[in-house]
Amino acid sequence: MRGSNPTTNKLSRLCLAAAVATIAMGALPFTSGTVLAQGLELEEIIVTAQRREENMQEVPISVTTMGGERLTALFEGGETILALATRLPGLYAESSNGRIAPRFYMRGLGNTDFDLAASQSVSVIFDDVVQENVILKSFPIFDVERVEVLRGPQGSLFGRNTPAGIVKFDSRKPTAELGGYGLATIGSLGTLNLEGAIGGALNDAGTIMGRFSVLNQNRDDWIDNGFTGENDALGGFSELAWRGQLLLEPSEDLSVLINVHGRDFDGTASIFRANVLNTGSNEFNRNFDRDQVFFDEGDNNPQEAQAYGGSLKVDLTLGNGVTLTSISAIETLDNRSEGDIDGGNLVFGPGFIPFPSRTADGIEDLEQFTQEIRLAGEGNDGFLWQAGFFYFDSDFTVFTNPFFVGESRLTHTNTTWALFGQVSLPLTDRMTVVGGMRFTDDEKDLTASNPPLPTADVSVDAEQTSFDLSLLFDLNDNVNVYGRIANGFRAPSIQGRDVAFFGAPSIADAETILSYEVGFKMTLVDNLMRLNGAVFHYVVDDMQLTAIGGTGNLVQLINAEQGTGTGFDIDAELLISENFILTAGFSIIDTEIRDSGLVVPPCGSGQCTPLNVLDGNGNAFVNGNPFPGAPDSTFNLTARYNVTTDSGEVFFFTDWARQGKTNFFLYESAESFSNGNFEGGLRAGYIHGDNEWELSIFGRNITDEENLKGAIDFNNNTGFDNEPRIWGITFRKNWN
Repeated sequence: MRGSNPTTNKLSRLCLAAAVATIAMGALPFTSGTVLAQGLELEEIIVTAQRREENMQEVPISVTTMGGERLTALFEGGETILALATRLPGLYAESSNGRIAPRFYMRGLGNTDFDLAASQSVSVIFDDVVQENVILKSFPIFDVERVEVLRGPQGSLFGRNTPAGIVKFDSRKPTAELGGYGLATIGSLGTLNLEGAIGGALNDAGTIMGRFSVLNQNRDDWIDNGFTGENDALGGFSELAWRGQLLLEPSEDLSVLINVHGRDFDGTASIFRANVLNTGSNEFNRNFDRDQVFFDEGDNNPQEAQAYGGSLKVDLTLGNGVTLTSISAIETLDNRSEGDIDGGNLVFGPGFIPFPSRTADGIEDLEQFTQEIRLAGEGNDGFLWQAGFFYFDSDFTVFTNPFFVGESRLTHTNTTWALFGQVSLPLTDRMTVVGGMRFTDDEKDLTASNPPLPTADVSVDAEQTSFDLSLLFDLNDNVNVYGRIANGFRAPSIQGRDVAFFGAPSIADAETILSYEVGFKMTLVDNLMRLNGAVFHYVVDDMQLTAIGGTGNLVQLINAEQGTGTGFDIDAELLISENFILTAGFSIIDTEIRDSGLVVPPCGSGQCTPLNVLDGNGNAFVNGNPFPGAPDSTFNLTARYNVTTDSGEVFFFTDWARQGKTNFFLYESAESFSNGNFEGGLRAGYIHGDNEWELSIFGRNITDEENLKGAIDFNNNTGFDNEPRIWGITFRKNWN
């Protein structure tokens, strides 16, 4: 008898599960006769996943969007960009660095490295500009038109460090029509949020338009420090962010968009809680008290960040259907954080803490410059093409102060350039092939100044060609299927955090990914339901991983021989009636590290329960383990119902998300994972007239779930949790 192929078996089972999920979502009940009689249908969704505006249903990429009330609800209570985690299929995000340093994961692929210079597998793009540094990725979400999530490698049009995908934000742009909005939110824990925007034509001809948006988020300190006796010592924040845009359209052939933006954040870094896990369990114990900590160091974990930037986008029509696009951008950043890493103190604990641990770190003088020049054209019979050049230059200094020795300073520089192109060619009336390619040259340098020990400077570089090839087939006017093969890469990385702790920098070689995907995009029942899904399998060679912890509490980059991911994701939107709409999303992913000889140190405290085989030195073999930070499933659901009145409407909106089992570290233990985390939100209110003004009440984490979000495995069983329940009231006024 021949042995079965594990990957084939997994893919077969996931295909079956995807088919069952598709049938289940397609069977959701709705009053089709009533809705059809009213002539209603879902609105068309336009995306720019391929650097041009297209109907989402006709793009051979797994892409999901979010906007409108779904987006408003997530951030109404003062949440950060992390609120997107699990709210879209296959997307996860977390942070051990507080509100300003998110780490994203897509289809299980990401990076748990908490260093401020760490590279990521998911790229974040704001208004056509890549935000490479982890703190730049955390710019607040306000006055945003939509979010697009592009799953799978995006190496052709968007470049390196996109092997998992892209989260893409597009702000509302200036128009000639005078309009805007203003809103005020008052909530529990001293939450006060103010937001507004105003825009319109600045001259009589309507060729000069502007828009200015501003956000001010505030929350009082609400966590007591039991060690110092301070009430309401930490947990709060204050954020001021703004964006100004000027759009010049002197002729039909020329458009110039100027975007300037900034932020000033002052708040609390992550709250680490000592010994809130018992050995052998991942459940919070009696030491966990959301309202109190016992910090003897870290100055109550302060955190601050200041960032400013701007971009210039020029679109020029050259004739013969050819358009030249130039995007020039610069971003700057400074930040500082300090924290009590052990989460307690030697006297009162809670629990046993063998020695104190305190660290301060931050970024100084970050400057990122990007330049993209792109030509795009249209030929006969629907033939589309684009080609361009991209340049990236970044320079910044990371400082780390462990306090038992002097501060170390590491200067990181990164220079990248690339050439890219893509074509879309209709083969028949119903079949289109899309192909793209990109050549990238990437160089990184690390220079250490005043380290505790002499440290050699480090340089790495790589050249890589990425490609993608898709085939889109229209089965009929309502059903499209596609197949896609794509590869991408994450550039070589340098990790220098260990320099501050008497260690040497570590290096990870470039990782490459090859992804296979088959998907469908359907509009059903006369466009009352939209159902999109995909089954995928990918292989990552020379996978970049970060080994964190052990007795030395080191942060070391390593390469695994291979990593694999297999799964499916599905989105549904259903218009049940004129007053009732549902959205749902679901994903399952099976990830696996494949390297029979790879070992990493388990927890340094000795208080964890490793589940992997250990070698003679006490290191854990991680072959076969899931990727860290990779939920094995995600589920999300929203529902909106409204009742029309003579003067407006009364509405009810709720959203829910659930996260499957997620391992925190490379090794597996009985403590270092979460499973079954969920959160729900609720909005209810009244909208007057034709959306003239709105008064609503809301709640976030309405069941007040206490979810374990991560852990520190250094000198005790330290964990950190999610945001508490927030209730509030919002008033919004719109001007049209």
